[in-house]
Amino acid sequence: MTLEEQLVEILINKGWHIAFAESCTGGLCSATLVNVPNASKVLDVSFVTYANEAKVNCLSVKPETIAAYGVVSEYVAREMALGVAKSAGSEVGVGVTGIAGPGGATAAKPVGMVCFGFSINGKVKAFTQQFGEIGRQQVRNASVEFVYQTLINLLNNA
Repeated sequence: MTLEEQLVEILINKGWHIAFAESCTGGLCSATLVNVPNASKVLDVSFVTYANEAKVNCLSVKPETIAAYGVVSEYVAREMALGVAKSAGSEVGVGVTGIAGPGGATAAKPVGMVCFGFSINGKVKAFTQQFGEIGRQQVRNASVEFVYQTLINLLNNA
């Protein structure tokens, strides 16, 4: 069983819904979920919020958070996860923001750095992964795999 099939099964068994707020993954988390039959039982809406303004307007990310920590930060990922869950009325919200490359990096935030926020019934956990300069699509794919594996682990313990 694939990770996305496992996730859909867990969510169906809990009677929960999920919503994604994606930046660097550009909708790939959502697209992966809808590969699974019955995904419509757990997914109503998701957002691709590539621009900072979209994160603020659609997800209620605070401009002060972006200004203080940068858009690629666990702080923003947390607010994205909370905001998308609230907007969608879902029990589970996921925020993904990062630098897929090849440009956009700084010394403190290299290519391949991705921050994740996971909101489960309003309780948020955040993580940062350094995937390295493995290529834009590979960073996106690795991010999706991290999202699914982490969600399965968190939900099995929720």
